[in-house]
Parts: sequence; C-alpha cells; structure tokens
Amino acid sequence: MEIQFLGAAGTVTGSKHLLRLGGGDWLVDCGLYQGLKELRLRNWDPFPVPPESLRGVIATHAHIDHIGYLPRLVRDGLRGDVWGTPGTAKLAGILLPDSGRLQEEEAEYRGRRGLSKHKRPLPLYTEEEGQKAAERFRRLRYDAPLELAPGARATFVQAGHILGSAQLRVEIGDGGERRRIVFSGDLGRYDAPILKDPAPLGEVDYVVMESTYGDRAHDAEPIADKLERIFREAVARGGAVVVPAFAVGRTQELLYHLEQLESAGRIPRLPKYLDSPMAAAATRIYSATPEDFDEEMRELVHEGRSPLAQAEVTTTATVEESRAINRVKGPAIIISASGMATGGRVLHHLRRRLPDPATTVLLVGYQAEGTRGRRLQEGGPTVRIFGEDVPVRAHVETVHGFSAHADADGLLRWLRTAQRPPRRVFLVHGDPEPARVLEGRIRSELGWEVAVPRFLDRFAIE
Repeated sequence: MEIQFLGAAGTVTGSKHLLRLGGGDWLVDCGLYQGLKELRLRNWDPFPVPPESLRGVIATHAHIDHIGYLPRLVRDGLRGDVWGTPGTAKLAGILLPDSGRLQEEEAEYRGRRGLSKHKRPLPLYTEEEGQKAAERFRRLRYDAPLELAPGARATFVQAGHILGSAQLRVEIGDGGERRRIVFSGDLGRYDAPILKDPAPLGEVDYVVMESTYGDRAHDAEPIADKLERIFREAVARGGAVVVPAFAVGRTQELLYHLEQLESAGRIPRLPKYLDSPMAAAATRIYSATPEDFDEEMRELVHEGRSPLAQAEVTTTATVEESRAINRVKGPAIIISASGMATGGRVLHHLRRRLPDPATTVLLVGYQAEGTRGRRLQEGGPTVRIFGEDVPVRAHVETVHGFSAHADADGLLRWLRTAQRPPRRVFLVHGDPEPARVLEGRIRSELGWEVAVPRFLDRFAIE
C-alpha cells in the first residue's frame, strides 16, 4: 500500500493523490493545474498512470483545482466512477461544463492572435466533455461507507470549505493491523457562516493535509464591522458598490453577511444585483442543500429568513439584463464575476463606474499578481479594460477574512483534534514557503513527523 503525489506537491493547484491498494488504485481528487505556465503545461502531459487502470476517482470538493482535470481523464480512458458528496456533484454540474467552455475560448483566442505554434490550437477539453465528466459523478452522503477494495473502505466527513466539501477517511484492514488515512481536502475556517465546522480528525495514522495558508493568520477584526463601515460610507456617497466575487463560496457568504447587517439595522436595505448566471446557479444549489448548513443557518431557513433567498436580490440571465444595471443610479450593490476582475461581466460594470468618485469597489478575495483586482487593490490610477485605460476615481476597499481556507492556526487546531499522534503528516496544496513554515510549526508545537512531498513522490503505508 502506498500514496503517490501526482499533483498539488509544492504548489496550490492540480490536486491528485494516488492511493495504491491491493485491490486496485484510486485517485483522490483530479484537479487542474492553474497559474504559472510551467505548471499549466503539466495538464497536457500524459497522465502518470493509465486512466483505465484506476478503479475510480474520489473528489473532496468541486473547485476546479480539485476536479478540473476530470474531463480529460474521462476522455483518455477512465472507466471507473467519480464519487463526491451530493453538494459536490451538483456544483460539478455547472463548474465542469463552464471550465470546458473557457478552455475552448482560450484555444480560439490563441489561434486568432497567433499565440500558438498550431494553426488551430485545441482546447484541453470541451464544454461537452465537461458535461460528460459531470454526469459520471455518483453521490455519496457524509458518513456513508464506500468499499474501495476487500478490507478497505472510505467515508466523507465535513470539511467546512465550500458546499459539499469533505475530508476523506480511509480505513484499511482490521484490528491491530488497521490503518487509517485522512485526506483533508481543503479545510474551511472555524465559526464561518453557513457551513458546519471541519469534523475532528479522531483516530488516524497518516494525514494528507492542505497547507495553503500555512504561513499566515486571517485578520482578527470581524467581517461584519468592516462591511458596516464600508456600506455606510458608500450610502453617504450615493454611489453603487461593485463587488467582483467568485461564484461559489464568496458570493453566498457575502449575501449572508449583508442580510445579517440589514436585519440588525446596521446598514440600510439596498437593492442587490447578482449579475453572474453561475453565481446565481450556485446560490440555488446552496439553498437546495441544507444538510451542509450549520445550526445558525438552519434556524434562519426554518424561520423563513434565508440569507440566500432575499427579495432584494435581482438575478440576471441575459446580456440585456446585465446591461440594464448600467442605468441603475443611487446606492445599490452589484455582485458579479470574476473575483479578481480577470474577465466576465464585472468588467462592464467596472468600466462604467470606476471613473465615478461615488462608486465603491469592494474586493472580497485574494487578488493574484498581475490581475486587475491586484492593480485596483494597490491603488493603480488606471486599469486596462477592453483595450481602454479606465481612470480609477472610485473608492477601493478590501475585506480580508472571506477566504474559504483555514489559516495556520486553524490548521493546527484541526490537527490537535487527533486522538493520538499520527505516524506522519504529508503537507500538500501549498506553495513552498507556507508548507515549510507549517512543517516547522507542526514539528515544534506537536512533535510530529512531517513530510512535504515533491511531484511524483511515493510513500509506503506501513
């Protein structure tokens, strides 16, 4: 028995962990590499093992860096099923086809601009192939067993990251020979709204854990206090608040906080425009999956006060409806993708409203180097949108703390829920520096054995 790390080793994307058992091989997560070109090129390499040799794939959650390679794997010969929680399967149904559509658009753009050595560059996979991969999902509820091989079974438990996110617990053997492996997936923040907290580790021998924020702590100031100040000032200026937001997770948490502030009378009720068909679809999926909600969210839904079903929220389906928001005057909230302002409908709203000093741009997620969101965050006097240098006269605000990932203290808090020290912790899904810092903290504070795997490393399960 062994684990081989086929992705997210020394980087935060491309999660793929091969679990080799006597009765067959299983892939835990099947993510797409994103970011640096040298990593993205790995998406085009032959898969390290024949796809047809896999008994199946188990997805911890629906983010593209955890499921985005599935369409390619299915196309190249995967015959086994793909397992995920009901929430993961539902979100995959919108995210994988969209990923394929983006792949097609990128290939078309590169061909049109002559940016490829091929006359007609091909996409990694198509929208149709994304849809076919989404249809391969089989749903497994939390705590329900899945037989991996004779004497080996797996179960999902809560991870608290996004809707449907799960830790994967694998048990191999019986009695004194039993071994327990836990794959963290991506762990959410403790005490965050909407979703339950991460389940405790319990009895475990090996831990495969993300380390995305292994070197930092989230801002301790309450999100609600920051939002109250920002929206009161925006109302006083009389302009719109434009929020570039990721469709899954950030949008739903923002709606939650706004409803809580409005209900408490801390900010006035404002018209809200959710101008992202994917965010609207994801929000409907959240509303239809209450089994993932924490107790506070369940109570709000029971009382008919669901923050995800507000009367003041107008969703847009067509381009014409999106354009009509340009005519909206006075205080209003416009939530639109993409979260880093790299594309999508939010660019039209930014081009229209950035020159207006009454506008507020609210950034609620990490803004990567080189994105328009980062330039706005750093105070750039202009941003380039559709070939035009748009002047930035709007107020730009950033609220940290919306991250769906646990910070370093949260990761250590989760590890401390183990009933005894595991034999080894493997740190994945983190850049080298966060992983190195977290490795040092685990060794010094817990005294545990830690490894930071490299790409294609193998480790025996003894």
